[in-house]
Amino acid sequence: MITEPEMFIPISPLLPVLLKFMLAVPFIHAKGGILCLCWHCLLYNLHNNGHKQASELSVIQSEIRKVLSKSKAAAILRLAFHDAGTFNLSDSSGGMNGSIVYELDRPENAGLSKAIKILDKAKREIDDIQHVSWADLISVAGAEAVSLCGGPAIPIKLGRFDTREPDPQGRLPEETLDASDLKRCFLRKGFSTQELVALSGAHTLGSKGFGNPNVFDNSYFKILIEKPWASSDGMSSMIGLPSDRALVEDDECSKFLYIVSYYLLNLA
Repeated sequence: MITEPEMFIPISPLLPVLLKFMLAVPFIHAKGGILCLCWHCLLYNLHNNGHKQASELSVIQSEIRKVLSKSKAAAILRLAFHDAGTFNLSDSSGGMNGSIVYELDRPENAGLSKAIKILDKAKREIDDIQHVSWADLISVAGAEAVSLCGGPAIPIKLGRFDTREPDPQGRLPEETLDASDLKRCFLRKGFSTQELVALSGAHTLGSKGFGNPNVFDNSYFKILIEKPWASSDGMSSMIGLPSDRALVEDDECSKFLYIVSYYLLNLA
């Protein structure tokens, strides 16, 4: 039985977490080679930069939508996480920097070459109009994948630069980690346990057994609490990754799972 929770978690818990991964990049205006901070220049650049961003973003979104479909959304969202997931808070290294294009031979990135091929077609079309970094392209594509499958609209700002080398290995969470190791892994990226649980909800997309594989909803949280793998049904044992199941067995993680489920039930 789910009881009244002590605190509130939004029913779209992934939005702030995904936004945290896809941080906006501020612009810098230089006047005569010198940074100008007068109000006139600041307001002028806020307007012009905003207009330019909107125009360039529209071009990127348009080309991504031509190559993206619901059946491809899970792979694109996984690609976005695997590029951003190399971030390390202690030295601010890694993150959404396009390094994934140099890391496709790593075991944890198996299958992502197909997602790169999908976006490469869009990138070639965009580059004929304007330059786009892999980092910006993957960020926008991740947001488009969520939106296409019924998830929240995620505002993305452009301006990321691509690295020219792979990020260090061993920064992405392994599928076999228990809850304690998962929490330590995400803490190194600056994520709380609540944010870890929310981000894990992205597994609602794809073939992991959490509801409709092409619909971005809260099925992950509701099904995880039911622990269907404990059933004698052989198919139920196929649901989720070991790391997903570890969340519901951990007291701190399961608390946030139950809080989300409580509000889902009361909104039904």
